[in-house]
Amino acid sequence: MPTAPVLLALDIGGTSMRAALMEGAQLIHRAERRTPKPSTPGAVIDAALALAAPLAASAAAVGVACAGAVAAGRVTATATHTFPGWTDVPLAERIGSGLGLPCAALNDARAAAWGEFAAGAGRGTREFMFITVSTGVGAGLVLGGRLHLAGNGLDAELGFVSVPAGWTQGREVAPLGELGPLEFETSGTALGVQARKLGFEDARALADAAEAGHAQADATYRRSAALIAWKIADVAALLGVTRVALGGSVGLRAGYLARVRESLGGFPPRYQPEVVHAELGADAGLIGAGLWAGRAERA
Repeated sequence: MPTAPVLLALDIGGTSMRAALMEGAQLIHRAERRTPKPSTPGAVIDAALALAAPLAASAAAVGVACAGAVAAGRVTATATHTFPGWTDVPLAERIGSGLGLPCAALNDARAAAWGEFAAGAGRGTREFMFITVSTGVGAGLVLGGRLHLAGNGLDAELGFVSVPAGWTQGREVAPLGELGPLEFETSGTALGVQARKLGFEDARALADAAEAGHAQADATYRRSAALIAWKIADVAALLGVTRVALGGSVGLRAGYLARVRESLGGFPPRYQPEVVHAELGADAGLIGAGLWAGRAERA
């Protein structure tokens, strides 16, 4: 029986970038470095190539996970303060030619969704969603066993959907009143803003207090979880998703998962997919990118 090819995976984030060789879904020979600042396309790509080059000789293909809208291997930043100048950057072409390998590129949340579907919490499903609740809110969808990829790169941008905006104005508004992006209301960054208003150091301290019974912290924490649950129910109603895996520094907390499940319980049963923790942790994007490159190589 032929052995699986060795694959190279790259995960390019706003703070750090990681590279690893893969055998099957197992990561070996890791390397990591800080993402250069300012994170312009040339600087980031040069740094990624320098990080990955020592691992490339034994690889059959390279997969890249990167923040931003990714379409046909080209990246346009959705957070321009993090990746300035990233407009229609041919990332897959530049990485592939620089390493001399076939290259496939995915948005980082979509890569994590594929990793979880193929080797983590999504195994055994056909309609699956991965959501990361961390600095921002990202997501990826697998429908009919296939990763959903849109031509404009907005494949499952859950963080961009609208919800009632309460925190930006310091007050709750009617559902048909002022709206804001989900991630501005629910992410770790949003929780951090609210934490400081309540006298806590950061989002982690707020979550700790909420899980210990602090009423004001819990109300803030529950609101984030309730908005995520609302959008999970929407996706279930629209697309028939049967399992959702939560990842990210906030999403992986047991107390957050419990509050999402509790809020989801207020919806009709058919809009309540199973909600679980992601299994691959911070490696989901790396594993998904590598597996996606292997899939492309076999096609």
